Amino acid sequence: MDDTVLDPRYHSVLSLIKGFRNGVVYGTKIRFPHALVMTLLFRTGSPREKVNAILKATTAHARGLAFFVTTYKSMMLIQRYLSASGKNTDLHTFIAGFVGGYFVFGEKTSVNQQIILYLFSRIAMGLANTLIKASSIEAPQGSFALFAALCWGTVLVLFRRDRSVLQDSLRSSMTYLYEDSNHWTSLKTLLWHNK
Repeated sequence: MDDTVLDPRYHSVLSLIKGFRNGVVYGTKIRFPHALVMTLLFRTGSPREKVNAILKATTAHARGLAFFVTTYKSMMLIQRYLSASGKNTDLHTFIAGFVGGYFVFGEKTSVNQQIILYLFSRIAMGLANTLIKASSIEAPQGSFALFAALCWGTVLVLFRRDRSVLQDSLRSSMTYLYEDSNHWTSLKTLLWHNK
């Protein structure tokens, strides 16, 4: 059996299977602990409803990553096969990622939105680092502090002016932190219970 899985003739197809598997494993490792903690801390409902919510979010994340990896790798294989050089290019990478992103993560669900927002923040940082690298200058001292200040200042203005434009969980967190802390009816609701 090892001879078959190590045979270079099957490498491309087997990499699709391994990619699917890795998507399921990684999606589960990332989402399950997050869903467990967030559900226990913030979700109301019966224990059965909480377990179902955890499993639903974990399954959605794992399935999404598994199908994205499979779509991406399939598109890369097809494009490499069709390429005159027999090699992939940056354009192939973008097309494969674009197609996978559209078809796998294109539906606006809470899990997909969290994944895309995570990616967007990492892309923004990566592009900033790319610009700094390309310009051969070092980032000014304190630039991360300025970035943090701009992020917090901006999000608080958005929250104050029109919180409907913010993502649901962010809006909920900010309400808890900045508005619920203005109200209490006793020492108990001041220090122990929020309401």
